[in-house]
Amino acid sequence: EAIKEGKIVVVAGFQGVTQNGDVTTLGRGGSDLSAVAIAGAVNADLCEIYTDVSGIFTTDPRIEPKAKKLEKISYDEMLELASLGAKVLQNRSVELAKKLNVNLVTRTSFSDEEGTLITKEENIMEKPLVSGIALDKNQARVSLIGVKDRPGIASDIFTKLAKNNVNIDMIIQNVGHDGKANIDFTVPVGDLNDAKAVMDSFVKESEVDEVTYDENICKVSIVGVGMKSHTGVAAKAFATMAAENININMISTSEIKISMVIAEKYAELAVRSLHSAYELDK
Repeated sequence: EAIKEGKIVVVAGFQGVTQNGDVTTLGRGGSDLSAVAIAGAVNADLCEIYTDVSGIFTTDPRIEPKAKKLEKISYDEMLELASLGAKVLQNRSVELAKKLNVNLVTRTSFSDEEGTLITKEENIMEKPLVSGIALDKNQARVSLIGVKDRPGIASDIFTKLAKNNVNIDMIIQNVGHDGKANIDFTVPVGDLNDAKAVMDSFVKESEVDEVTYDENICKVSIVGVGMKSHTGVAAKAFATMAAENININMISTSEIKISMVIAEKYAELAVRSLHSAYELDK
C-alpha cells in the first residue's frame, strides 16, 4: 500500500511472519531472500544485492588471482555454484529469483563497479563452455566395505542416515564377485559424527564388514550451461587432473556440472589447473 502511494519503503531484511502470524527470522541469507521476494511482489525490473565482493567470479580470487568477474550467469549455474561452495549468494534467494523471474545483480557496496547479472539462460546470448570452478572443503568420505549385497540394503542405510538428519552428497556403489558390495558416500564434515553412529550399528548387525572415514578430502566442481551442447568437457577435466598427478576418488555429473572428490592437499592446485585448462583467465 505504501509503495502504491509513492512512498519509499524500508523493510527489515531478515524478518518474516509464520502461518500463525508470529514474527520470526528467515535464517542465514534471509536478507537476500527478503529482497528477492519484495522485488517479485512489486514486479521490479531488477533486484540488487550488495555484498563485500564485486560480483560472481570464475573461481575464488584468493585461490586463483587470475579469476575473472562474470558479466552474466544463469540461475541454474548460480544455483550449482552456490550449492558447491560459492558463498556470494544463498541457494534460497536464487531459487526464489528463478521462480519469480526476478533479475538479480550482485555487486559491492564499496564502489560503483558493475556487478554480475543473474538471469534466465535465454537472456545470455553467448553461453561459455564453462562458467566457473567451485571448491568445497567441507566434505568427509564414508566408505562401507563388504556390504551384504541384498535387495533393500542401500535403502536401509540411507533411510537411517536421513532419519538422523545426515545430509548425503555423492554416492558410489561397486558390487564384487563375492556377493558383497562397497558403498562410498560423502557428507558435510559437521554431519560426520552422526554418520559414524549410524554406520556403527550396521557393523554390529554384520551387514557391513568395515567402515572407514576420510576427512582429508575436498570436492572440486566445473559448472557451465555450455556443457549441454559440447562434448569433451569431462575428458579435459580428467586429463587435467592426470597431468598434475591428482587421483580422482569419486565423480558426479549433471547436465551442467562435473564434480570430483580428491585429496584436500591438491585443492588449490586442482582449481588453478582447471581454471587454466578451460581458459577462464582469458
